[in-house]
Amino acid sequence: MATVLVVEDEPAVRLGVRLALERAGHKVLEAPSATEAWPLLKEAEILLLDWMLPDEPGIRFLERMRQGAYPELPVLMLTARAEVRDRVEGLSRGADDYLVKPFATEELLARLEALLRRAGRRKVLRRGPLLLDLERKEASLGGRPLPLTRREFELLAFLAQRPGRVYSREELLEAVWGQDYLGTPRTVDQHVLQLREKLGEDPKAPRFLETVRGMGYRFKVAPQETNHGPSQTKGEG
Repeated sequence: MATVLVVEDEPAVRLGVRLALERAGHKVLEAPSATEAWPLLKEAEILLLDWMLPDEPGIRFLERMRQGAYPELPVLMLTARAEVRDRVEGLSRGADDYLVKPFATEELLARLEALLRRAGRRKVLRRGPLLLDLERKEASLGGRPLPLTRREFELLAFLAQRPGRVYSREELLEAVWGQDYLGTPRTVDQHVLQLREKLGEDPKAPRFLETVRGMGYRFKVAPQETNHGPSQTKGEG
């Protein structure tokens, strides 16, 4: 089963969805607003998102996710906006599916399961000799297990899923540690240093984690390794 984040400002709707999901065996996280939802995203495997939120339109929240730290998190929009143009807008701006209120619990669960099946085929990520099991949070290099801490794995996985894109230390702190973390950007530097040691990297000529002076870090992939995407083989998930 999955960890589902429900972002919905109507308490009655949120309660009904939570009860249905829990009966189906899922773990449920709840938030009535975009502000409260953001720090919970790092724990979620799928997001149920209302369009109309008190502090920010759900569609704008979705755009921030897709442009920032969560480009691949499955999202099911829950909304009373039933016009075709609304559904088209929601899907074109990043939603994976769209369910109009009021909806039957059975349909909600069926759509959720369909999204999870699709997402479940992307559990293993390969970058050359580096393999990341995103479900088990385990890493190996050339078949050799890497003794990574949870935070080291999350940082490495975050960058490896977005090769070539440069992230500032502040962006990495927010994405991996969360908005409420009180540490400094030096925390990111320390974790990158630890990762490089465990990956056996030469900081002056890194194979994976590259420093972009004055900007931050990015995951560097050699040209011959760029085609190794997340595995869809069931035996590896």
